[in-house]
Amino acid sequence: QVMLLETGGGLLQTGDSLTLSCTASGRTSDIYTAGWFRQLPGAAREFVAGIRWDGSRAFYAESAEGRFTISRDNAKNTMNLQMNSLKPEYTAVYYCVGDQSGALSSNPRYVQYWGQGTQVTVSS
Repeated sequence: QVMLLETGGGLLQTGDSLTLSCTASGRTSDIYTAGWFRQLPGAAREFVAGIRWDGSRAFYAESAEGRFTISRDNAKNTMNLQMNSLKPEYTAVYYCVGDQSGALSSNPRYVQYWGQGTQVTVSS
């Protein structure tokens, strides 16, 4: 079993920067790719960014490209999502995810492991 725990959410202001962290535990050897989804108020969960668990390749949703940076710390078994120049439209619950496959699906239905989520609220 894989457990994922997000930390780092909170109440921010427009223009702030924030780094979300995800710590994996349990059968972390089952994780091949990982990433972040988010769920805006009243909307479905959407893919934000992904990364190979060995940190060898990162990929982003178009909305995140150039704005967010995903990274891995192998020594700490963590994954981070750095978000700069925060905007109110980034307000959402952010979920850490993991999967055994080599291609993290952008469809949340096909993603195996989920954290509980962390709320990020950006005020104007």
